[in-house]
Amino acid sequence: MLPGDGIGAEVMDACLVVLDLLASRAGFRLHWNRLAGGANAYRETGAAFTDAAMQQCERADAILFGAMGLPEVRYPDGTEIAPQLDIRTHLQLYAGVRPIRALPGLPSVLRDPRAEEIDFVILREQTEGLYWSRGRGAMLDPDTAVDTMRITRAGCERVFEYAFRLARSRRARGHPGKVTCVDKSGVLLSQAFMHGVFSETAARNPDVPVEFCNVDAMALNLVRQPWRYDVMVAENMFGDILSDLAAGLIGGMGLAPSGDIGDKHAMFQPCHGTAPDIAGTGKANPTAMFLSAAMMLAWLGERHGNAQLSDAARILEDSLRAVFADRCVIPIEFGGTDGTHEVTRAVLNSLMSASPRVSRVAKS
Repeated sequence: MLPGDGIGAEVMDACLVVLDLLASRAGFRLHWNRLAGGANAYRETGAAFTDAAMQQCERADAILFGAMGLPEVRYPDGTEIAPQLDIRTHLQLYAGVRPIRALPGLPSVLRDPRAEEIDFVILREQTEGLYWSRGRGAMLDPDTAVDTMRITRAGCERVFEYAFRLARSRRARGHPGKVTCVDKSGVLLSQAFMHGVFSETAARNPDVPVEFCNVDAMALNLVRQPWRYDVMVAENMFGDILSDLAAGLIGGMGLAPSGDIGDKHAMFQPCHGTAPDIAGTGKANPTAMFLSAAMMLAWLGERHGNAQLSDAARILEDSLRAVFADRCVIPIEFGGTDGTHEVTRAVLNSLMSASPRVSRVAKS
């Protein structure tokens, strides 16, 4: 458990209360190890994330992450404190899974009534791409800085295979089960290479329909008709940018969860940052944190063949959707007055009302 900085600790504390209730109702236990890290840790100790903390992450079944970094705290080269990027690289969390699903009862920035149907996943490759240049950039001369985009066959193939597996699992739940490769292959050699590797991977997965889209066209299409997409896979930087745009379609980063998943490890975190402007005010919306916890439970359930965890993930997500559908709360970013405490209390009440279902899960 990595609470981090700013509102990270606030939404983490709220999430633990929810998970404790869910676990007690469903008959499982979660053992937490709270680790320090982030901008405040760097400011106080000179280390944003220690080797000992990384070793604890290596031994964990899963990592739950709040948010880290503060705009005024930076490394000597001017870059921000971001231990999450180090964790992704060290543990090879190559699949950045960003579900984008509209929640009932909350307004969309889109006027089209089909905005209620938004339900897709953006998949980022997270170990290379343009972010590979982090810490490797160079000054060619006092007036020229260079960063390098690195794309490898191995990096592409593993995230593409993940995309096809994800599409199949979504198809089993009623989604189209289609994969869209998002790139800029007509301009950059690295992107053309990625495009070609995707085509080869698609040929090995003929049961899944595919398409290609330029990243700039995808930015347009997500605003015009986001409901037509299912699974999108992109290079690290492109996926990062599109994920924020997509979160805006469903109401903002406070509703956007994520999972950073590898072959052996996984980390789950809300897509938002530390929001220092509202830290300590109780205004933070914990929904993305709760949804990220649901993703964690689902991943643990699948990985360990544990139906209790898998069912608990569905119960938590269903409770969240019910809270907003019934307009039990209206978060501050939607013009309401409900912050961290109010949203958490509403979700706890919803989970309590779901207790008969949870009891059946515990007996199974």
